[in-house]
Amino acid sequence: MIRFSHPMHLLTVLALLAMTACCPAGKQFMGDPQNPYPPVSAPKVGDIVHLPTGVAVSLAQMLEMAGDARVVYIGETHDNPASHLLELQTLQGLEKRHPGKVALGMEMFTRSQQPVLDRWVAGELEEKAFIKESRWFDNWKMDFDYYRELLIFARDRHIPIIALNADKSLVQALRSKPLDELSAEEKAQMPEMDMNDPYQRGMAEGIFGGHGHGKMHIESFLRVQTLWDEMMAESAARYLASPAGAERHLLVIAGGNHVSYGFGIPRRVFRRLPASYVMIGGNEIEVSPEKQGQMMDVELPHFPMVPFDFLAFLSYNEAPKQGVLLGVMFEPAPAGRGLLVKNVIPGSNADRAGVKQDDLLLTLDGESLSDSFDLVYAVKKKRVGDRSTLQVERQGTALTLEVLYQADEPDPHGKP
Repeated sequence: MIRFSHPMHLLTVLALLAMTACCPAGKQFMGDPQNPYPPVSAPKVGDIVHLPTGVAVSLAQMLEMAGDARVVYIGETHDNPASHLLELQTLQGLEKRHPGKVALGMEMFTRSQQPVLDRWVAGELEEKAFIKESRWFDNWKMDFDYYRELLIFARDRHIPIIALNADKSLVQALRSKPLDELSAEEKAQMPEMDMNDPYQRGMAEGIFGGHGHGKMHIESFLRVQTLWDEMMAESAARYLASPAGAERHLLVIAGGNHVSYGFGIPRRVFRRLPASYVMIGGNEIEVSPEKQGQMMDVELPHFPMVPFDFLAFLSYNEAPKQGVLLGVMFEPAPAGRGLLVKNVIPGSNADRAGVKQDDLLLTLDGESLSDSFDLVYAVKKKRVGDRSTLQVERQGTALTLEVLYQADEPDPHGKP
């Protein structure tokens, strides 16, 4: 997780900037273009400010204004529950304002996943099948719990979910070679690319400046960042211009760097499809000790525009951990039947239930364990005090073991 500190933070005291080198003699630019009306008092968690005017607004007032726009962008912190609550509240507000006329665009899905998203919205997939068929953990890797309520609300209200992002194979190709060295097949998949935005270059150089990666690493990162933004912009604009999206308002959720200051996705959508838009972002002003260690300070240029239209002041905490662990390390059985236990963590729920090394795990609560995801998903749904029936095979003998889930220390290997 990269966190950014600007030369002039939103909460710093306003300074007058004399920029006589950029304007006629005697002329001065006043104020801070990123924060033209700084707050007179320190904001609190839950406050929302309209940055261009400095006026504090309520959530309802922000959603009322956002509802006037064709596109609403939210720049999220991927692992912050408060960011995801803001997204859910915004989607709910837009759907209330424009019932049946809203769509959700998500960075978290690539175009090849669109058929699975369509089946989810149509109610054809249960959660487990959706996660498995979308290959969620291969493509995004973040905990599905962060996005569950948003995706369920979209499914229950039949709100179309639009996969915005580029497929990994194309990202990898552009990471390793310049545009003009792509194959004809790769070039055919590319969106229109504007590599000349000075602010995006400034961001890329700010992130890598002083970290010793070298110019080529910066150029590779800039190509990929631009591909992500252009592909997401093309996907959004294409949907809005299509018969399916022509009358809809689109909520786009993506990482903060794809939205903030507007030169990522918003400007690139507008280039393709000029339409009204609103940008919403978060400023985490209360950070839990667990999250402090995940933050990295990176100094960016002082861009000459507000980062968002609306800035919500948030807390930044770990998601509540309610699940339990089974306490085994395993791998798919060579014959493709069950999961082979490689190790049992002493004192774990599996150990107390009598699971042994080299056992073959066949079913949990009657559900077949055909691959790793089956066990990971099933155990993740359990809570302290729950029970499971585990069918195993030990040296050719079938056994039934009862598991009582108790709170365990986290497994350092991340196994269920």
